[in-house]
Amino acid sequence: MKISSPMEVWKYLPGTNCKECGEKTCLAFASLLLERKKKLEDCPPLFDPLAKSKYGEKGRKLAELLAPEVREVEIGVGERAVKIGGEDVLHRHERTFFNRTALAYDVWDTMPEAELRARVRRISEWQKFYVGEFLRLDAVAVRSVSDDAERFAECVRQVSEETDLPLVLCSFDARVVEAGLKLAGVAERRPLIYAATERNWREFLGLAKQFEVPVTLFSENLDTLNRLALTFSLAGVKDLVLDPGTQPVGAGLEESFSKFVRLRRAGIEGEEKGKEVAFPLMAVPMTTWVGLAREARENEGNSETLEASYWEAILADLFILKYADIMILHSTEPHSLIPVRTLVANIYTDPRRPVSVNPGLKAVGNPSESSPLFVTTNFALTYYTVESDISSNKIDSFLVVADTDGLGVEAAVAGGQLNAEVMKETLESFAVAEKVKHKTVVLPGLAARISGETEDATGWKVVVGPRDSGQIPGWLEKNWPPE
Repeated sequence: MKISSPMEVWKYLPGTNCKECGEKTCLAFASLLLERKKKLEDCPPLFDPLAKSKYGEKGRKLAELLAPEVREVEIGVGERAVKIGGEDVLHRHERTFFNRTALAYDVWDTMPEAELRARVRRISEWQKFYVGEFLRLDAVAVRSVSDDAERFAECVRQVSEETDLPLVLCSFDARVVEAGLKLAGVAERRPLIYAATERNWREFLGLAKQFEVPVTLFSENLDTLNRLALTFSLAGVKDLVLDPGTQPVGAGLEESFSKFVRLRRAGIEGEEKGKEVAFPLMAVPMTTWVGLAREARENEGNSETLEASYWEAILADLFILKYADIMILHSTEPHSLIPVRTLVANIYTDPRRPVSVNPGLKAVGNPSESSPLFVTTNFALTYYTVESDISSNKIDSFLVVADTDGLGVEAAVAGGQLNAEVMKETLESFAVAEKVKHKTVVLPGLAARISGETEDATGWKVVVGPRDSGQIPGWLEKNWPPE
């Protein structure tokens, strides 16, 4: 993005404050454009044929300035479509990353049908609750192992029947990929095809144009990758993904890492010539499995399999950080999958805005008017930790969540976001006195220093609980009910 402040954006807007975009002012709309919470098309005057001569050139220029440095590519359709790329910065603390790394887990066309369908369902249905949301997987990579077009097409058909996740159709043989694309409805699902090389690029270029699907370009030589990207772009195919190769160990891994950094740096910070490679990047941590014996792959308890799944997760974590936009992986074992998906969630959280929950009064279990009343902040990790510790120990209680701008207890107390006045306002605004009769509130141990002033400000009795919510059960045995 070549523009960074709302005022810069505002200069290209009509400036009439017409409110047709749903915002009160053009400046407010400009701020939301920068955050990608609004689209340029949400400003009707920019696209009004009657005002075209007045605002048309401004709109075209603003669209160019707002375009991300790395092209955004969409794979799939509907609610489960994923967007990759679209980034403007090299480091998340400079602003934020917008489109998280998409995780595609593989199936292959030599699998028995029952095993294939079961694996697809496992990939499609996998989820894990984490800090207020369910983490899920993003795509299924269908690999051609047989090199048989009909067999691959049948595999794609079976996968399509089991999931609405986006697909990655994987083969270096264009005939095989074409067979998968020709199945009824598959091309309309906008799969990513993998992969065009310097040997087969003509055939894959034809497929990308005929079926209007995004395509991956593969070469371990960056000059060749650059030429392929330029060739496809000049031919009108703009939805490209670049794979510079993922070597899993040793000097090869070091070289792969260097290529990812060089490509992303060229795409974001390079001169106009470097923009030829300003596309999403693909890593394939699944390469850690190459060379394993068949029995090692099939026996999930085999030590080689455990080592491969462990190293695959390490490789995936490395390229999540620098700078993979989509990855193809194999291991769905919890010890491999959960760390990878969790890291994606953490890295692609906006560092400018702590993850928070809505403040309010929450009932945990089936509390009565004599049940304990605990206090926590609306920092999501704090809230869900406290709520989990209380509910898992089957403690019927109330949990009042104070609005601390998404900060945890210790930081909120230090910064003044959690103080006596905030506690008074919280207790009053959520009518807590109507729910409990004892008028006793349990402050977190890390907020002990505001206990006295909170009593004075609220008129409630304040007791100081443990510093760690995991200690609440033992603390209650000694301190509840209050004297």
